[in-house]
Amino acid sequence: MVSRCNNAGVRVYVDAVINHMAAGGSPGSAGSVYNAGNYDFPQVPYSSWDFNVPNSKCSSSSGDVGNYNDAYEVRNCNLLGLKDLDVSKDYVRGKIAAYMNDLISMGVAGFRVDAVKHMWPGDLENIVSRLNNLESNVFGSGKRPFIVQEVIDQGGEPITAGEYTHIGRVTEFKYSSEIGNAVLGNNQLRWLSNFGEGWGFMGRSYALVFIDNHDNQRNHGGGGNIVTYKQSKEYKIASTFMLGYDYGAARVMSSYQFTDTDIAGPSNSPYFDSSGACSWSSGWVCEHRWREIRNMVEFRNTCEGQAVNNWWDNGSNQIAFSRGSKGFIAINGDSYDMNASIYTGMASGTYCDGHFR
Repeated sequence: MVSRCNNAGVRVYVDAVINHMAAGGSPGSAGSVYNAGNYDFPQVPYSSWDFNVPNSKCSSSSGDVGNYNDAYEVRNCNLLGLKDLDVSKDYVRGKIAAYMNDLISMGVAGFRVDAVKHMWPGDLENIVSRLNNLESNVFGSGKRPFIVQEVIDQGGEPITAGEYTHIGRVTEFKYSSEIGNAVLGNNQLRWLSNFGEGWGFMGRSYALVFIDNHDNQRNHGGGGNIVTYKQSKEYKIASTFMLGYDYGAARVMSSYQFTDTDIAGPSNSPYFDSSGACSWSSGWVCEHRWREIRNMVEFRNTCEGQAVNNWWDNGSNQIAFSRGSKGFIAINGDSYDMNASIYTGMASGTYCDGHFR
């Protein structure tokens, strides 16, 4: 699969769960047998010596994280019963790095590391330092894996996203909440003129931004006023802004329909309508194939490195701005037509509407 994707110009980033092992259930999906209650995972192998709770590093009486105001408990205890690895041990670090290097040898481009706030920064930094360069026949020589770290930091806790920015990109969950507020009517688009650092977010070169993800679209980790595919107009406005504005590395969601937050995805492959979008009856949403989002990815790539200039707004929910001299975008979040004469910063000429072509 990885080779096929690379041949098509699609890069694969692995969702790597390396903070912990499973809480229960055996055998595993690949047939491996383990005993989570005894901290015994022979396929790796890990034994009780390789986990924080049996090594008396967890201060909570239950062995689970219960107090998010205690950084030691968050990083040394079990998350929801999931068995917290002692990643300070050289043996554990080596096993994790070997797993990730095996994936690199298959041709993956990088990793989204799960539950990073539950790991000490120095431990994760050590593991990343052990990773091999990417496969040179795919990416060229000397290329390093792209690292995205999931850190849910919405303020009010001792662990912050800024502790991890020296290792790689970090998820900016406040972005999801605030863009949701803006398009769902709890704020106004006009206030987005300095969206990013001006709102107390991390520096743009460190941030990984997104409208929603698999958790917060279900009101799980980092949930709040999150806009999802179920509010399609507002979702398109939010995605258009994210891909048009210059803040962070942007990640586009691709979902399946759900009415129950625990429901699994469709068992069948998606099929497509005449526009190339996933047919709604297939059960797949495929936001990445929506015309507006697909075209805005091209806009973003074209305008890479161009500053946001010539901001305009009507004092409400109609906004416009340019990206240097490469692109111009106007967004109408009001319920009435947008009728204004606006300086675009573009060279004279006739342009197509890239959003809807």
